[in-house]
Amino acid sequence: MKNNRPFLSVRLTTLGLAALVTFTAPASAQLRIGNPTGITGSVAAGVKENIDGARLYFDAVNARGGVNGQKIELVSIDDKFDPKVTVEVSRKLITEQKVLALFLNRGTPHSQALLPLLAEYKVPLVGPSTGAMVLHEPVNPWVFNVRATYQREAAKAIEHLASIGITRIALLATDDTFGADGAEGALKGFTDTKLNPVLQEKFPRDKPDFTEQAKRVNASNAQAVVVIGSAGNTANAVKAIRAAGSRAQAVTLSNNASDGFIKLLGEHARGVIVTQVFPNERSVAYPLIKEAQDLAKAKGLEGVSPAMMEGFAAAKVVAEGLKRAGPNPTPVALRDALEGMRNYDIGGLQINYSATDHTGLDFSDLSIVNASGKFMR
Repeated sequence: MKNNRPFLSVRLTTLGLAALVTFTAPASAQLRIGNPTGITGSVAAGVKENIDGARLYFDAVNARGGVNGQKIELVSIDDKFDPKVTVEVSRKLITEQKVLALFLNRGTPHSQALLPLLAEYKVPLVGPSTGAMVLHEPVNPWVFNVRATYQREAAKAIEHLASIGITRIALLATDDTFGADGAEGALKGFTDTKLNPVLQEKFPRDKPDFTEQAKRVNASNAQAVVVIGSAGNTANAVKAIRAAGSRAQAVTLSNNASDGFIKLLGEHARGVIVTQVFPNERSVAYPLIKEAQDLAKAKGLEGVSPAMMEGFAAAKVVAEGLKRAGPNPTPVALRDALEGMRNYDIGGLQINYSATDHTGLDFSDLSIVNASGKFMR
């Protein structure tokens, strides 16, 4: 790759499959960060926005000379949203690309699959794009979250529905660790509001058919249905529920907080509630949002999405950790620098880590898709 092409390159890995690799700095960059994630598959829309948000910040840092005189190189590789592939490509990122950290991967089962690898190679995982409780409690010394948990989001969604008089709520969750985690939070919300779900069912993660399940949602007379799943599966569930005749309020979690998810919903997007783990992407009262908006505008982008903000915030944390780790950082030095981070202001929100807490942020909110296809708070 030539040094006069600083932002984007595509090449093939040596994994025996074509894998997309995205760089945000010249090949001469010395601070490599590995990003194994679902560039293709059911989460591709949100993943693209995650990466765009991270690149937005890393590019700005590199344009200013990088961190301690070295530029950051983001190496994004497609894991096909398959936990087994996540481990395969991550091992290569660590052993061949010599990355200082893994970063912003998507998926709960995928993150869980990485935990033994992190311990084996002593490499931190920063800003996983999942709110799985297993990554928060018990504290894993190699995992640094930059977002609230799914359980908190799901509980807040149920509490909000109850507060506006909705008592008949159905719960559909993907049959994997992500679905189980989100469902546990939703059930806490039901307990706190003294309600019970009128219907609670699972659906397979890979290519589910919602036809019969949607009929049962309709037959339950649910006023709202909480769907815990990937963007593609959640959009298909909402479409099937509408086709079955149900007008239940659709609710989902922040893993689907992307413009891509809204496009997948199509004509059914309006009125869908999506929980959020960052402030409104148009709320420039937060310096974090204003900074991202200004950088996006300078690049000719229309704006930023919630998924972009997740990537942007995580990138800020990584860059600060690299800065604190010194001019010749190692994965262990980066880990130690992150764990020592106290009251780090990323722009109106503070990051705090310690040996007993790697949550980072605990912000949680709700949004609804308006008639223009935008998230409103």
